[in-house]
Amino acid sequence: MRHGNKGNKLSRHTAHRSAMLRNLVTSLFEHGRVETTRAKAKAARPVAEKLVTLAKRGDLHARRQAAAYVRSPEAVRHLFEYWAGLFGDRQGGYTRILRGGFRPGDGAEVAHLELIGPDGGTAAPPRSRQTTPAE
Repeated sequence: MRHGNKGNKLSRHTAHRSAMLRNLVTSLFEHGRVETTRAKAKAARPVAEKLVTLAKRGDLHARRQAAAYVRSPEAVRHLFEYWAGLFGDRQGGYTRILRGGFRPGDGAEVAHLELIGPDGGTAAPPRSRQTTPAE
């Protein structure tokens, strides 16, 4: 019996599944929108929502908790400086899943997981900081 075993295993071992979700959420915060399968998008959505809630809290402990999960320091910076300010007065529902048809190779159902903008549209991702080589 599967009592209390919520969530989809996505045909992966635990370590592979958690690494995949970490990578997916990191890409979401870097780009604002990712294309993946519908099942993976549904699995990544609650993780992304919890991380945005941490970013809205904004203290040092929340930043360290997010940095322990998100793979890239740049993505953590975007999350706390850009996305948290964008969702300042919103009480949840920071992401949406849009269906995108079927993948040609294997017929998997494709979906777009994206962060919602302040007006309800797609949020534009933050620009990356350009670094110039020191001369």
